[in-house]
Amino acid sequence: MERIGSIGLKAYLPLIESIMQWSDRKKKIQTPLIPSTLFVNCRPSELAKLFDIQGFHSILHYLKNPAIVRDYEIENLKILLKESDSLEPFDNVSLMPGERVEVIRGPFQGLIATSLEVNRTHKLIVEIESLEQRFVVHIPKSFVQKL
Repeated sequence: MERIGSIGLKAYLPLIESIMQWSDRKKKIQTPLIPSTLFVNCRPSELAKLFDIQGFHSILHYLKNPAIVRDYEIENLKILLKESDSLEPFDNVSLMPGERVEVIRGPFQGLIATSLEVNRTHKLIVEIESLEQRFVVHIPKSFVQKL
């Protein structure tokens, strides 16, 4: 990220704490929430600069164009990571039907997500649409309102 900053661009790497176990011990480490993905805020004309950075591999594309992650999606990731203990990846292929909601109370306040009811426990699916990444968060129904 320092290298990206040195060429005048802003970057964001969402990290999640996980526990790794070796044969003799366990250790908490930080790993990328979305493996091999670093978010860079730049204009299309600045994309070529990224290839000059040592270790840079490629730009993620969506429909043959560089993927664009909206500001509110990055903010959603930041809100999620504040309370990462209750965050889990959601790997289903299709998003289950539900209503768009906004969290109005609690640590996830401001989060915009899709509501999902499973086994009488309320869950929200938070999707970074442009990357087709989804995460599930458990949250009380009283903390959300329909959009």
